[in-house]
Amino acid sequence: MSNDASGDYIVRFENVQKSYDGETLVVKNLNLNVDTGEFLTMLGPSGSGKTTCLMMLAGFEPATNGEIYLKNTPINRVPPHKRGIGMVFQNYALFPHMTVAENLAFPLEVRGMGKADIEAKVTRALEMVRLPQMAGRRPGQLSGGQQQRVAVARALVFEPDLVLMDEPLGALDKNLREEMQYEIKHIHEQLGVSVVYVTHDQSEALTMSNRIAVFDDGIIQQLDTPDGLYEKPKNAFVAGFIGENNRLFGTVKAINGDICDVELDNDGGMVKALRVNVEQVGDRTTLSLRPERVTINPGEGAYENTRKARVEELIYLGDHIRTRVTVAGNDSFVVKVPNAHGHAVLEVGKETTLGWAAEDCRALDPSGGPETVG
Repeated sequence: MSNDASGDYIVRFENVQKSYDGETLVVKNLNLNVDTGEFLTMLGPSGSGKTTCLMMLAGFEPATNGEIYLKNTPINRVPPHKRGIGMVFQNYALFPHMTVAENLAFPLEVRGMGKADIEAKVTRALEMVRLPQMAGRRPGQLSGGQQQRVAVARALVFEPDLVLMDEPLGALDKNLREEMQYEIKHIHEQLGVSVVYVTHDQSEALTMSNRIAVFDDGIIQQLDTPDGLYEKPKNAFVAGFIGENNRLFGTVKAINGDICDVELDNDGGMVKALRVNVEQVGDRTTLSLRPERVTINPGEGAYENTRKARVEELIYLGDHIRTRVTVAGNDSFVVKVPNAHGHAVLEVGKETTLGWAAEDCRALDPSGGPETVG
């Protein structure tokens, strides 16, 4: 993704920094473009800087340094109510004394819209979130999921170019949360509105986003598509934060093009891995390997890497059996064994053999430290 200013971007952060105390930067030199019509998620643990970025974009927090642009117009000195941005919060922020229709009409009234236009837009917004029958109710008479739908409708009713969502599904139970993920995703696809979404839930980010910016320590560790983040993490932090991930530790002993040989710490065994974040022989590395990329009892010569392992735990999860093994001193190594005809029969306490391809085993940095986003 290019970073030139001439692109079709709804939002640009240019060298943006944020400090609350004048010393510690909670956001460090942020450069980020959001494409028009894109659903971009800012993902990271608590304190990583993602919510602060959203609050600066909304206008609720000033940037300490740098500039934020909305459709190529600098907005650092534009107050929040004049930015024309829709907002959805975790706590819904609906007016309890107003009906649903009145809540939706409010942002249109403050914009001076005529009564007939307001009624038409409110009706359309309620139909969009499948709540036309709730127009006369008050928020307290609605379920949590219905209140969140109304909050989404209110953010969209004045047809903004950009909608910001701050952990909007955090208060919902698991099933309702998953339902609302698809609801918001489909609304985005229908309207083509640009969305910047903040969450700490990686499965939510993978489900909904066109691209994800993974934050840690005030820095974007990686900016990529959901499958790019999962399949090709650029450092150990991203590999560990996105999806389930096995880690083995060792030292690079040889490099041959894109493949390196790594000596594992605990048993001295050698593993071939894809060279991602190592420079030279002697470098320490974290090997990253997804549980579904490991095969139990592979055929002779099927993989470059085979290791003996001891089965520690079997958990039946319907479509697969989550198998925890000890390999190279790591007793939390997980293999997802598909629950299909002819799958390997395993027993706790017994030894088995694991196999995996070198390309599926990524040699990353030893610490998960920050990496510049290209």
